[in-house]
Amino acid sequence: MGRMTTLAGWNVGFIGLGLMGRPMARHLFAAGAHVVIHNRSQAVVDELAAQGLTPAATPAEVAQQCETLILMLTHTAAVEMVVAGPHGVLAGLQDGGLIIDMSTTKVPTTRTLAEATKNRGGAYIDAPVSGGSAGAEAATLTIMAGGSLSAIDCAKPLFDVLGSKLTHVGEVGAGQIAKAANQMIVGLNIGAVAEALTLAKKAGADPALVRQAIQGGFADSKVLDVHGQRMLDGQFEPGAHCTVQRKDMDQAVELAQSLGLELPATALNRDLYDRVIDAGHANLDHAALIKAIDPDG
Repeated sequence: MGRMTTLAGWNVGFIGLGLMGRPMARHLFAAGAHVVIHNRSQAVVDELAAQGLTPAATPAEVAQQCETLILMLTHTAAVEMVVAGPHGVLAGLQDGGLIIDMSTTKVPTTRTLAEATKNRGGAYIDAPVSGGSAGAEAATLTIMAGGSLSAIDCAKPLFDVLGSKLTHVGEVGAGQIAKAANQMIVGLNIGAVAEALTLAKKAGADPALVRQAIQGGFADSKVLDVHGQRMLDGQFEPGAHCTVQRKDMDQAVELAQSLGLELPATALNRDLYDRVIDAGHANLDHAALIKAIDPDG
């Protein structure tokens, strides 16, 4: 692997070791970085510490030990708490420290935290990703980043280890705007595939053959390929949870409302995820949206 030693000499903090964060932290360590980790629940910290990563008791302690920190957290409230809460990253931030939020976080909060980081003498990048846990495991994430050119240049070696595509979208917040657009398209595409395959089945055609028939045509997509297969198989081991997709659709609607913009299809898709979650499927893969269309499927 050509990039195994690219991070020798780096001290990198990593906070948030879930489906995405755990393999990402391991990639940084495998690339030669000294990686200091923190997570709300301790079991994964113990597991990674046994592999050579260094545990820290609080986000502030991570910041004290590392000039560069990556966050991969579940929702905006967690990002706010980890950055600006008691014993948060800002309490321990080194002068010139860099915070990279790779979570999917609300745009206004991102800008507020970036300003607070700047006031502490640090820099802030929002760099959410697409690719799910499979992309995190394979280090092929698509990274959409907002921040200053100098901060992005500083972080680029880390992004090179974690992903296969980086786009500097603009200033702080622009990465999260791009991620909102990404999640809208993913969620609506999952909904379209779910409805189409369910219609095919109920109308008496083999949904697998219908999917095969439209692949390669104008309706083809990554979602039809990956999530369509999950729907056919009824296999919903999470690459991304329904709750996370629902949260992302809601953030897109909220951002649109703040701009006086209506997103009717996005709002409907969010409500369909509510239906799936209320039926007890919160922790299934987001392809399980089909259960809102075909509960008996």
